[in-house]
Amino acid sequence: MEEGRKINVGILGATGTVGQRFITLLSAHPWFVIHALGASPRSAGKPYASAVNWKQATPIPSAVKTVVVRECKPEHFADCAIIFSGLDADAAGDIEAAFRAAELAVFSNAKNYRRDPNVPLIVPLVNPGHLSIIPQQQALHSPPLSKGFIVTNANCSTTGIVIPLAALEKAFGPLELLLVTTMQAISGAGYPGVASLDIMDNIVPHIGGEEEKIEWETLKILGGVQEDDQGAKSFDMHANHPLRVSAACNRVPVIDGHTECVSVRFARRPPPSPQQVREALAAFTPDAKALGCPSAPRHTITVHEEPDRPQPRLDRYYQDGAGVSVGRVRQCPVLDIKFVVLSNNVSIGAATSSIINAELAVLKGVVAA
Repeated sequence: MEEGRKINVGILGATGTVGQRFITLLSAHPWFVIHALGASPRSAGKPYASAVNWKQATPIPSAVKTVVVRECKPEHFADCAIIFSGLDADAAGDIEAAFRAAELAVFSNAKNYRRDPNVPLIVPLVNPGHLSIIPQQQALHSPPLSKGFIVTNANCSTTGIVIPLAALEKAFGPLELLLVTTMQAISGAGYPGVASLDIMDNIVPHIGGEEEKIEWETLKILGGVQEDDQGAKSFDMHANHPLRVSAACNRVPVIDGHTECVSVRFARRPPPSPQQVREALAAFTPDAKALGCPSAPRHTITVHEEPDRPQPRLDRYYQDGAGVSVGRVRQCPVLDIKFVVLSNNVSIGAATSSIINAELAVLKGVVAA
């Protein structure tokens, strides 16, 4: 990235929870400058400060207060090189497709295209190499594209666990079994989210579609990209060493920060010891950090030695929520190793991942700087 050069970016769904987080993170970004904000027709035409019900812990950045909100139509974002989408899934599908067709690079937080076999599902601290499928996505589009594409980030609960899983596979080889029980924050449901009478003094042992997302997204993320004799690429979905995943998801009365209790079984025998696992987690350095992505965390995985950490209230904002915390690493009497993961669902689980994905795309030349 050329020093001093700025890239215009647009934000779709800018008045929503994820859109607000995009604005908070991008307002001081060294490469990206917020050029356009998009929202629903009822917000279009209003200054951003008048259109938004601001719910972040910091004030609205002064640079966007008077920016007039636009409808989410590609012609209103023609001067942007990158589009960040914080749209709800019920609106994201057609809108993101239209922006891609208009030759815009879309980095989406929505679920709509995660299963698409030509759309990379990227947790930037794990599988940035999946950006290699973008030329195929562009070539298969009708008509073929030269600059437009869609990249998705993962579900917030999936993101938290695949980062330590990737570290363990890098150090010790493939995993065979994964059991995960999540305790997910209410901010993951958006705003206004879960009714107070449902969540206060309560745990809700069901989040629609969440368990299935963890179970298949993990495989797409940890799997590689394979190429056939004709040069067609596809995701191997962990085909060489199939990982079986079982997830149980719960909504708990925490504002931000997903906590997940994980048990894993390794293919290798004997399995690594808890101390070996701690050392491998702490040493994990992803490509995003090595390449110089400005939003990548200094420490990808923070390993806690205390018996009662990590905790959402104490650890969710470390490194502005860009890394993950792992604690209580110990032997599992049923599988091999068990531990607790905490991730900030509105940062690395959402907006931060999309921003690092865009930084990687710039550094790899997928988006012209």
